[in-house]
Amino acid sequence: METKILQFGEGNFLRCFIDWMVQKMNDNAGFDGAVQIIQPIGDELCVPAKILNDRGGKYHTCLRGIIGGKTVEEIEEISCVKGVDIPANVEKYATIPSLRFVVSNTTEAGIQYVKGENTFPAKVLRLLRARFAAKLPGLVFIPCELIEHNGDNLKKCVLQHLADEPDAALGAWIEKECVFCSTLVDRIVAGRPDPESAARYAEQLGEKDDVLVCGEPFHFFVVETPVGFDLESELPLKAAGVNVVYTPDMQPYRTRKVRFLNATHTTMVYRGLEKGFTEVAQCIADPEFNKFVRQVIFDEIFPTVNLPDAEKKEYAESVLERFANPFAHHQLKSIALNTIAKWKTRCLPVVCDYYKLYGKLPSAMIEGYEAIARHYDAAK
Repeated sequence: METKILQFGEGNFLRCFIDWMVQKMNDNAGFDGAVQIIQPIGDELCVPAKILNDRGGKYHTCLRGIIGGKTVEEIEEISCVKGVDIPANVEKYATIPSLRFVVSNTTEAGIQYVKGENTFPAKVLRLLRARFAAKLPGLVFIPCELIEHNGDNLKKCVLQHLADEPDAALGAWIEKECVFCSTLVDRIVAGRPDPESAARYAEQLGEKDDVLVCGEPFHFFVVETPVGFDLESELPLKAAGVNVVYTPDMQPYRTRKVRFLNATHTTMVYRGLEKGFTEVAQCIADPEFNKFVRQVIFDEIFPTVNLPDAEKKEYAESVLERFANPFAHHQLKSIALNTIAKWKTRCLPVVCDYYKLYGKLPSAMIEGYEAIARHYDAAK
């Protein structure tokens, strides 16, 4: 297979999301493309990267969860990864004629400009400078970092680094020949399985896979593309059966996810902790608490999201199934981190929109806020 994708990030999420999708395209849509991974930082490969290289890039995903009320557990081999390299070698991949796409997950702090430092955008500029010098076509960037307008921000940071060492011809080429897409990614990836599950998978596979990664079956990928740019013709995600949306405006989908998934998490977390629960699934399994969560989602958040009712209902029900996933072990204490900041960005807009619609506050969401306030009062 020809290398068509350069991937900055060797971590669990990209391997269980993007690389899983590439495998789907290879198996179902004739993509016939390989992924070369670049470890974003460090002069030496990390342990998982070394293991992946020792395995020839092959590993397994295990998708565990509930779909349509039924428990599923699917193990798949991922064979589209060529291997992992260190960032110092990024330029050598720029001259591969078949290379077309660059994906990344360098954490929320990865896409930033710091003058004189070898940031991720600075590495991207090195890649583009080498590709421009080789007189090869431009690249399509599909960042997966969890920040708004990730594609726009990556491009902005790359051009800021270029301004430190101006090259008008390179800048014009980047503007004309390269595409920076913003994205929204949605899949809960747990990472390594627990020891008991790992032993069971090893017996089932006939081998021990120390880079096997577990995630939920649900996935959703929104790619914001320029008007007239047909990404599907080059990256056949839909044809492969991937749950993807291409759109010139991803904001409604971002609002849907942040409100139904993230705002519900933030609203329920301290009420759940007060009840003695430790995991999200325990909250959903409790009939009284389940009723509270459904009130938050269907009575209070639902009318504030500007999308068709059928689409909202399907997504809202999928969120409840994901919350009930017994394999996720999603800890309430991890959701509780930075709750005040999260409430302001996730929940306050819902409260304001609900008030505009009905002239009153959403009672269940206010109950959730009161639980947050009790926690912080007690912590004083």
